[in-house]
Amino acid sequence: MRAITISSPGEPEVLQVTDEPTPDIAADEVLVRVHAAGVNRADLLQRQGFYDPPAGATTIPGLEVSGVIDELGAEVTGWSVGDRVAALLSGGGYAEYVPVPAGQLLPVPDGLDLTEAAALPEVLATVWSNIVGRGRVTAGEWLLVHGGGSGIGTAAIQIARHLGVKIAVTVGSERKAEFCRELGADAVINYREEDFVARVHEICVHDDGGTGADVILDIIGAKYLERNIKALAADGRLVIIGMQGGTKTEINLGWLMQSRKSVSGTTLRARPKEQKIAIIADVGQHVWPGVISGDIRPIIHETLPLADAAGAHRALEEGENIGKVLLVVAEVGENA
Repeated sequence: MRAITISSPGEPEVLQVTDEPTPDIAADEVLVRVHAAGVNRADLLQRQGFYDPPAGATTIPGLEVSGVIDELGAEVTGWSVGDRVAALLSGGGYAEYVPVPAGQLLPVPDGLDLTEAAALPEVLATVWSNIVGRGRVTAGEWLLVHGGGSGIGTAAIQIARHLGVKIAVTVGSERKAEFCRELGADAVINYREEDFVARVHEICVHDDGGTGADVILDIIGAKYLERNIKALAADGRLVIIGMQGGTKTEINLGWLMQSRKSVSGTTLRARPKEQKIAIIADVGQHVWPGVISGDIRPIIHETLPLADAAGAHRALEEGENIGKVLLVVAEVGENA
């Protein structure tokens, strides 16, 4: 099968099309014939040599795909060959075929284009597991998300709206700000022109007179840690899921203790299979109905062919994208 492999850590050009063996499947897995794959910042980090796959996972990049089931493992029930699916992976999405634990599949509804479906599994699972699972956000609370125009940001805006959560986002341009407003963000902060900490305390006002975000979903990391803590309301929860701004910094623990704030960090890829299956089950129950109804939709910036994986990585690195960048792997047929 055709796949993208990493010849050595480096720039996007190290992504090469190679001929790899079609993978075998375990008894609890299905083999998905891949139609499209989502491109995520974790893939960029892996290409650069900073984010190794979990133990036992393939070195082929790609954490989410859409496609059709080509083969069923001996213990798999509830699915059939030819079903259209979206899948959360530990790797292997930049390829014509990928094995997937059956519990990490979501059914692609009839009204959703198969290409668009590839934009959903990773971002929906990441946002849900972190703002609800880790951040414990509830209806009526204020959520702040950095990178409002990203795949994560555009998904977070829609999930927040679906849950009745008020959401503020940071962006770096008016073009992205306008898109986020149209998508449903309650407040948009241009971090290039405004102090997001001050703006959050102006925007996020609570009935008891307190101010600040109840939950912050952060992709930046060390560079924003101090300001994120200051932007939290009393009892606020900061969830860090990215390290674009570095990995090491210092904090004043008194800022946490005096107002009962908490900080946690997590990655989705490294979670055990059982946790990923539980997260996908939650997404299927609580978020996927919004996808079926059209209330939650994939936001696509660009689609590129598998052979241009380097171009897809460059598009993400440039930071001008609104929504997801996708690789179209093969035409598998809408009614396959």
